Amino acid sequence: MNPKILVIGSSNTDMVIQTRHLPAPGETVLGGSFFMNPGGKGANQAVASARLGGQVIFITKVGNDIFGKQALEQFRREGISVNYIQSDPDLPSGVALITVDHLGENCIAVAPGSNASLSPADLDEAEEEFQNSAIILLQLEIPLSTVIYAVEIAARNNKRVILNPAPAALLPDALFKNLFIITPNRSETEMLTGVAIKDDDSIRLAAQILRKKGAENVIITLGSEGAYIYNDEISTFVPTTKVEAIDSTAAGDIFNGALAVAIAERASLEQAVAFANKAAAVSVTRMGAQSSAPFRQELINL
Repeated sequence: MNPKILVIGSSNTDMVIQTRHLPAPGETVLGGSFFMNPGGKGANQAVASARLGGQVIFITKVGNDIFGKQALEQFRREGISVNYIQSDPDLPSGVALITVDHLGENCIAVAPGSNASLSPADLDEAEEEFQNSAIILLQLEIPLSTVIYAVEIAARNNKRVILNPAPAALLPDALFKNLFIITPNRSETEMLTGVAIKDDDSIRLAAQILRKKGAENVIITLGSEGAYIYNDEISTFVPTTKVEAIDSTAAGDIFNGALAVAIAERASLEQAVAFANKAAAVSVTRMGAQSSAPFRQELINL
C-alpha cells in the first residue's frame, strides 16, 4: 500500500495571464495569453503527492459553484479521497489571479472565498484520518486557527507534520514545537526569523533560529539553487537539476508534495529533498499549477 498523506489546505481556480514582463503599478501590459487552471496551495500539494505515489486524503472547502464542482471532479480523477471536502453554501470558491513573465517569474493575488471558512470544527470528523496517515501536510492559505488545530490533532496522535509556511505570515512560537519539518522559502524565512537572506551564512543563521523555536527539521527552499537542510545533526545544501524555467507558479507546492511522499516512504532527509528538488525542477518547465506536477515515472526518467 502506498503511504497515506493527509493534506489540509486551500483549493483555488487559477486565472493566468502570460506576458512579456510583470506590470508595474498603474501599467497595462498588452499581448498576453490567458488560460485557467486548478490551483490553490493545498490542492497543488495534494495532486503532486498523489501523482508521485502517495495515497492522498484532502481536506478543503469549496464553493457551491462551477469552480467547486470542477475541483471535486479533478481530485477524483487524480485518485484523491474527497470524503472530507465540504461545500460552502454562501462563499464562492477561491480564485487566484496570476501574471507570469517570459522568465517564469510571477505575481499572484488571491481571493480566498470558501477557503477562509475552513474551520477547526471541520477537522473533528477526520481525526481517524490523522491517526492513519504517515504525514500531515499543511500550508497557510486557510485560517491560521485551523492550521494550529490541525497541528494539535497531529501531536495528540503522534503524527509528523510538514508545514509549508506560505503565503508568508507570522506564526505563534508554540506552533513550532509540534512541527517535524518546516519548509519556508527565502522571503518566508526572513519574515519568520528577521534575518535578511543574503548568503550561506545568513541562511544557516535563520535555520538555527527556526530550530531553536522548536521545529525538528528546517528545510529552506532556494529555487534554482536547491534547498538547505538543518537539524541537530545535519547542515547541508542540496542542489537541484538545472532547467529552463517558464513558470514557477507552483514550484514550492510541488516540492512540498514530493517531500511528503518521500518522507512517508522513509527516505532520509537528504534523499527526500533531492527527490523534491527534482519534482520542482520538472514543474517549472511547464505552465500552470497542478498541471505542472510530474508523475513518478517522469522523475525516474529524468
